[in-house]
Amino acid sequence: MGGSVSEQSSQKVEERYDLWRLVTFLPNKEVPVHRWFYYKEGFSRELVWNLLTEFGIEGGVVLDPFVGSGTTTLTCMERGIESIGIDTSPLAVLVSYAKTRVYDPVRLETYFESLIRRSPIKVSEEGLRPITMRVFKKPTLLEILAMREHVSEIPEFDYRSFFTLALMRAAMRCSYVYKDGSSIRIVKRHVPPFRPTFRRVVREMVSDVKSIKLLSGPATIIKGDARSMERIEGQTIDAIITSPPYLNKIEYTRVYEVEEDLFLHDTKRESMRSYIGTVPKSLKSLPLDVDGLPDSAIAYLSDMEEVLREMYRVLVSEGTAAIVVAGAVYNQIVVETDVLIAEIAQRIGFEVKKILAVNRRAVTSSRVKKIGEARESIVYLMKP
Repeated sequence: MGGSVSEQSSQKVEERYDLWRLVTFLPNKEVPVHRWFYYKEGFSRELVWNLLTEFGIEGGVVLDPFVGSGTTTLTCMERGIESIGIDTSPLAVLVSYAKTRVYDPVRLETYFESLIRRSPIKVSEEGLRPITMRVFKKPTLLEILAMREHVSEIPEFDYRSFFTLALMRAAMRCSYVYKDGSSIRIVKRHVPPFRPTFRRVVREMVSDVKSIKLLSGPATIIKGDARSMERIEGQTIDAIITSPPYLNKIEYTRVYEVEEDLFLHDTKRESMRSYIGTVPKSLKSLPLDVDGLPDSAIAYLSDMEEVLREMYRVLVSEGTAAIVVAGAVYNQIVVETDVLIAEIAQRIGFEVKKILAVNRRAVTSSRVKKIGEARESIVYLMKP
């Protein structure tokens, strides 16, 4: 790929800002199955497709240790490639699992007809968080809870996951939730009735199942920690395509608080960014000059070193990796995360093939005053 080149530290950074859409979820909104859950933090199917082609991956196993909404694994299924996704978030595991099954449309329609025919049942709001009860009209919430009980009785786990995701999507369309950046706002507005919305969502999803062409699957989805991927044997992964949480990004678990409360109510809530601490840890092992960096940045890089060591362990010789990362700004200090991660990877043993900058994000204080600019990049690595 062409483009201008800038020198940062010992690493060269190529600039291709015309490719910015590839590292956003926006293109997925028009793609069957990929669009089932809008994941603002995700990247595009097109990015994964292009990387698989660029890496020459036609078989083997591809890993995404921060699977998110499952874009990497689902795209691999479209290409006929075995894939594994790992995530610490129960919500991400639910969404990516539901999107990467191989469904029988007839069975989906049979279960759907059964759900719609079920008689109303009495349910209780007891145990729900206050915010969940505030974002729905009470009759709508009770309908959602009743349907949740019906869905929970579907005997096949894969199909139960499908209808749980469909119910989640329909529920949020019938709520007062407005997702504003990394927080939830309650906006009182006209909301559609629940049951017609649920029918429409399920029909859209069944239509997607019929239209998407899958050449392999289902994918393997694991709830786990990218810093310690003990379920993955060493030298068994041919390529890694992933995007870890971005440095200094406000905790976004709150954006999905209602979904977690309603559909992961029996799961202990965990932070999607639990590994980004505010206090440094394992700093003695961090092979970088970190003078001047804030504690949270040092902790983040220390955790990323653990992730990179695990990536190195599981990759085969000459295995490749593409990592989408973004920099951050702290009080006018720009942290070039792409360069720092590349340097850590290099000292672990990776060969840094290139750093491709594809986007620039203005960083503001109180959403008004611009305090700096953070670069969003793809770091290309190879294990010798």
